[in-house]
Amino acid sequence: MAAAQKSTKKRPAVSQGGPKPKKAHVEKPAKSDKKRSRPVTLPAREVHSASDSEAEPEDIEAIEAEADDVDEAMEQDEFPMETDDAPSSQKDPAAAREAHKAQKVLQEQRRAAKPHSTLLADAKRVWSLANAKNLTAVDRQKHIHDLMDVIRGRVKDIVFKHDASRIVQTVVKHGRQKERDEVAAELKGKYKELAQNKYSKFLVTKLIRLCPTHRQSILLEFQGHVLRLLLHREATSVLSDAFELYTNAYERTLLVRDFYGKEIALFTMTSGSAEDKERARKGLAGVLEDADPERRKRVLSSMKGALTSIFDNSDKGAVTHAVVHRALWEYIVAVNKSPDEAEGEKQLREIFEVCQDVLAELVHTKDGSRVVREFLARGSAKDRKQILKVLKPHVERMCIDDDAQMVLFTALDVIDDTKLVVKTLVPEMTGPAQTLCQTQQGRRALLYLVVPRTRRHFTPAQIASLAETDEVRARTSKKTQEVREAEIRAGASEALIKWVKDKGAALLRETGASLVLTEIMLFAEGDKTAASQTLLRAASADYPCADQAPHPIDLPHSSRLYKTLLQGGHFNRAAAEVETAAAWDARAFAAQFMDTVGREVCVAMCTKGECNGAFVVAELCEALKGDEGAAGRKTLEGWFGPAVVKEIENGEAKGRKILLEKIAAL
Repeated sequence: MAAAQKSTKKRPAVSQGGPKPKKAHVEKPAKSDKKRSRPVTLPAREVHSASDSEAEPEDIEAIEAEADDVDEAMEQDEFPMETDDAPSSQKDPAAAREAHKAQKVLQEQRRAAKPHSTLLADAKRVWSLANAKNLTAVDRQKHIHDLMDVIRGRVKDIVFKHDASRIVQTVVKHGRQKERDEVAAELKGKYKELAQNKYSKFLVTKLIRLCPTHRQSILLEFQGHVLRLLLHREATSVLSDAFELYTNAYERTLLVRDFYGKEIALFTMTSGSAEDKERARKGLAGVLEDADPERRKRVLSSMKGALTSIFDNSDKGAVTHAVVHRALWEYIVAVNKSPDEAEGEKQLREIFEVCQDVLAELVHTKDGSRVVREFLARGSAKDRKQILKVLKPHVERMCIDDDAQMVLFTALDVIDDTKLVVKTLVPEMTGPAQTLCQTQQGRRALLYLVVPRTRRHFTPAQIASLAETDEVRARTSKKTQEVREAEIRAGASEALIKWVKDKGAALLRETGASLVLTEIMLFAEGDKTAASQTLLRAASADYPCADQAPHPIDLPHSSRLYKTLLQGGHFNRAAAEVETAAAWDARAFAAQFMDTVGREVCVAMCTKGECNGAFVVAELCEALKGDEGAAGRKTLEGWFGPAVVKEIENGEAKGRKILLEKIAAL
């Protein structure tokens, strides 16, 4: 027992690169680094730990370090070996010590018999210094320089070992550009093999990211093997990260080129002229430029075969990668431009049948999203129904993804069977409204149900992207855009109005959510009386508030909500007038405002506290002008008698000048 306790006490001291120091030493990725797009089919709880290929490279080092330290500890026999005479050895401390010494000698002999044992021992000794935490930059660079002196010229010999691979990674991670480029040059010719190794694949990703001058030569070593590497368990993440995160436009074409077939790869690499190579930079469009029909047919046939092999092995995970989505999109664009329209439709149908069951794996990238949108725009009613069936379980995740939500918007734009859409798609969007309104993407998804493509909430780039399918829609759809939008809006209105009724009081205090509430109240169809009461009861609280929470009228966004509802629509700056919403009755809301909020609070908004309600009350006066609002107008005129008007004149309310003009016009 004493021997065991002694061994346990020594354990932390032996392993100088133990798990805890490595975790503390992990560096966060630079702010400029992008993150890989995550498939919407990936459960939310597994987004950050689903696989090694999806973790950040620095985090992977910490995870791998824990396993490596356990291995080193076992090699050094820090954990006592179990033997048949264990009980007797515990009773005899001297015998236990002798057995331990014998085990250490045996371990040293085994270690010395391994290839490059001396080199690895020296490298580990220096590495433990270079990788220690709390080092100054000068000291770390000194140790990195010493470590590079140890492994220089031998990197290729040791990099495939799990412990030595991490030593080389440390040089790349903390070293200067000179050391990084030196390591990259030494490994030339081995990158394909390195990418397929369980441990050294992380080093390849680091070199692609940190050595831009060597990046193209590294990617060229993958040429001719891209399809095989995409289906490889270890290498697939290397290619995916390189394509999506670290390469420029031309370097991406080097990875996509393998999909075009061996003929194109050989032609551009060996016998192609400068003009042919320049065309290759344009992707498939450049390859097929001025191509004869036979060559075009061979290229598209090769692409179809390559894509089919990827989709037939969907369990390998390559179907989620952006490089595959780029190749698929290029294929579809080429098919749609086919001189033979019947042949093009046949090819589109065939590729749709190949990938229809995994369409949800495509929507999270720009090219994959465009692919699914093209299938929606050009597909038959049966095809669209199949697409909705595949996407339905993932709609909520799609709503909060920039690219994936474009697929949902296109489905709302092109599907004539609005009953099917309202039954399958709309409830999946309105059901989690409370969650969706917490993000900009989620709010955009809710807004598209009631005010699609409005410049108030959608950027010109997004609107232009959605308009790409309009030409096809004009040929394939029977309903007009206005009719389809109205039917979708009507189908979504009941759930959205109920949501405002139940949660409106809390939501109007949130800046983003208040924008969604405004559009729902103005444009949704149905009885909004209860929803209006929810919003007005929040405004009827004593002003100024006695508690710490500000009154809704003192919040700029919620004050704007009430003002917009009272004026009946949004103000158009270009036309210098209010665009009234047909589905909203501003005068009825103004009457409800007076009944629910009451005289005391209305007057206090203009005369007490921060006096931020002057603009709202001014719109209240404007809404009740005319013969139709005569009763409310007279009541309001009585509320703001000469004494109140004088108090407003002497006060510091924002907008008091406008308010006084509106009161005078009653």
